[in-house]
Amino acid sequence: MKLFRRATDLKTDSAMTLSQASVGCSVRIDSLQGSACDRLRSMGFCESMEVKKLSHGHNLLCSVCGTKMALNKKLADQILVCPV
Repeated sequence: MKLFRRATDLKTDSAMTLSQASVGCSVRIDSLQGSACDRLRSMGFCESMEVKKLSHGHNLLCSVCGTKMALNKKLADQILVCPV
């Protein structure tokens, strides 16, 4: 079973969580789910923003609006993304 999907392997209407995206992929935020939505939005993770995943693990690093941010897996699981 494949754990990670490349954003380029998906159809443009497909969605996955940010934690499922492959390292190095640029994705667009489709929606935010869960209790941390307001906090994520205040950090710049808003619908239609482009995010690049830089690393994977318990804490993942990503770039949004030219700023690198670290998120734990629980937060990354609340961010639904689609390929750019």
